[in-house]
Amino acid sequence: MSPEIQKNVFISHVHEDDELLQGFKDMLGRSDYDIRDGSIDSSKPNEASNPEYIKSQILAPRIQWASTMIVLISPNTHTSEWVDWEIEYAAKQQKRIIGVFVQGGKDSDIPENLEIYADSVVGWNSDSVIDAITGKTDKWVNADGTIRSQRTITRYSCS
Repeated sequence: MSPEIQKNVFISHVHEDDELLQGFKDMLGRSDYDIRDGSIDSSKPNEASNPEYIKSQILAPRIQWASTMIVLISPNTHTSEWVDWEIEYAAKQQKRIIGVFVQGGKDSDIPENLEIYADSVVGWNSDSVIDAITGKTDKWVNADGTIRSQRTITRYSCS
């Protein structure tokens, strides 16, 4: 099957999870969607050292380009200030934000800003991830795959 619809995503993750990215992108590549990723990883490293420059000149434009922010939820994700910043920035840009549990990810690994801003949190399953990216589902699952109780999120426009 050739991809029919193109989706631009930014995959927020901790560097320890770089080795998971290609498998994740390969999984999504087997769908009817052409998933294009603008995130930074070891295959396209960021050589800058100034945090404000990295945020404004490297990360922000890539997040703006993407229609959806995907956050890989792993044991180190909830402690990353960078991941939390990326989520908050995506929310300010009114991007769709989804979390995806990696194998071994736990409910306690969900970053604070993902709890606040996520539209959906799903397991590592191509159909679930594609449905979350496209907005076909806003479901939240726990790390064990059970459906999380309903949450009400009020979104406000900055305009």
